[in-house]
Amino acid sequence: MQMISPIKKALSKVFTTPIFDENSQSNVVPIRHMKFDFEPQKIDEKFYMNAELASAYFASLSIFLTRGEDLVIDTARFHRDFIQDPVLKQRVTSLIGQEAIHSKMHEELNEAYLQRGLPVTIFRKLEHYVFAYGFERLPQPMKLSLMAAIEHFTAVLAEYMMNHEELFFRSSDEKQRAIWMWHMLEESEHKDIAFDVFQVLSSNYALRVAGFFPALITILGLISVGAFFVPFYRKPSNLISLSYWKDVPRSFQLIFGLKDGVYGSSIGHIFDYLRPSFHPNDHDTSVFLEYYKDRLLNPETGVLTPYFTKEFTPALRV
Repeated sequence: MQMISPIKKALSKVFTTPIFDENSQSNVVPIRHMKFDFEPQKIDEKFYMNAELASAYFASLSIFLTRGEDLVIDTARFHRDFIQDPVLKQRVTSLIGQEAIHSKMHEELNEAYLQRGLPVTIFRKLEHYVFAYGFERLPQPMKLSLMAAIEHFTAVLAEYMMNHEELFFRSSDEKQRAIWMWHMLEESEHKDIAFDVFQVLSSNYALRVAGFFPALITILGLISVGAFFVPFYRKPSNLISLSYWKDVPRSFQLIFGLKDGVYGSSIGHIFDYLRPSFHPNDHDTSVFLEYYKDRLLNPETGVLTPYFTKEFTPALRV
């Protein structure tokens, strides 16, 4: 399984120095509104590399993301009032706006999944118990830590996907491709905001570590376990399908393979979060961001152009 990004050579030729400077206007994060109008009958259930179980992981992730993003929004909104730096406060408002639209768009995708027979209702009940009786009952300092950790995992996923653009184009499902590419662009765009809020308001290393492990268990464990049941719920004959079971190891490699799996090959990045001096920008994605903003948002050729409606930037209030 070869997953070497076709854009890496082009990127190295086009961009020879970092695009973003810490003190420049690149710190401004816009809030983009999208309209995908998902059509259930056109949903590709093997969207991710034509692998049913690996694709089910992303369907499961989409369902859990809505509640996870709502937690990020509520936590960011609560802590925004304690931030004195007007630039960081502006960026938190952008984070809230981007995550709110992510949640709304993924909920629309989830409704399309539901109409295609995926166990969305069951997953929603499961996530309700996890969040309502777990994460949402945590004290605010722990929620702040969990928010930073969740954003770390989405940043890891974003960097992987930006490094492997070709994975999006193995399917003809343009709308699933568009929502994930848009989501990953924005997760990378705001990847440092939640962490910076945590550092400004807490900077407690033990607390940071404490938030990391619930996020790890949820994203790599709980969502994976849930995904395992999607193919059988949708198509019970998979239980006795030789072709399906032959594809299970491939799906596992796509997600967890150490060589080039989504999380397996990112294991160093994931656990780098535990380094005391860690900061999200230690993993520089500024070149990819500049490339993808044109790749996705170019008015004439952008992958997202058919679905983009408007954008705005929150005001800086000094």
